[in-house]
This record gives sequence, structure tokens and C-alpha cells, in this order.
Amino acid sequence: MVNKAILVGNLGRDPESKPLPSGGMVTNFSLATSRKYKGKDGERKEETEWHNVVCYGKQAEIAAQYLVKGKTVYVEGRIQTRSWEDKERPGKKVYRTEIVCDSFQMLGGKGDAAKPAAPSGGDDFEDDSVPF
Repeated sequence: MVNKAILVGNLGRDPESKPLPSGGMVTNFSLATSRKYKGKDGERKEETEWHNVVCYGKQAEIAAQYLVKGKTVYVEGRIQTRSWEDKERPGKKVYRTEIVCDSFQMLGGKGDAAKPAAPSGGDDFEDDSVPF
């Protein structure tokens, strides 16, 4: 059985990061993919699909440091759906489908300028040494 997602799209917002209780990091971002097609009426149409991407560990750190809204990114991962009970509506389940990122690569295009790296106590990466 295979659960593999491969996406190329643009970030819809800057990534959001937070520490995990285990001491690691998680980073989330939204990724827009589009498809163009000709409708039954002969008109060209475009559909955009939004994907929730979640990165853990080193991938999370790199995503938080280098990705920005509008950046074109290639993402490989697996599809996962989580559920939990809505705090505001007890008894109501909420579902979220995500792409759990195994790896990603920044591509050219919109948002080419990476955001400035925040000092991280000597662990800063240089562009040509980023491991992705």
C-alpha cells in the first residue's frame, strides 16, 4: 500500500512554527496548487486547491527559516487526516487533512527572496548548505 503526495505550489501565507512538548519543532503552511482546463463551454478555467502542509524536526526548522508567502515549493509527503472534538461545540468532531512533509525543495518564482534568518545561536544555514 502506498500513501504518497507530491505537490508543487505556492505558499499561501508565511509558515507558522511552534515547539513540541518533546523539544522538537512543528511548522505549518498552506500550499496552493492549480490546474487549468477547458470547460464544456470551451472557456479556459482554473481551479485552485489548498493543502495544509505540516513539517517536523529539521524540515520544520528549515521551512520556518527560509519559506515565505508566495514562494514556489516542491513537497513530498503523506496524506493524514486528524480529528478532535470542537471545544466550542461539544460532541462535534472536527477533521483536518494534511500533507505530512517528508522533504521539500524551494523552486524559482514568486517570493524568491527568502526572509532574513533570525539568529539561532550558531545554527544558521547558508543558502548553498541547506540540506534539501
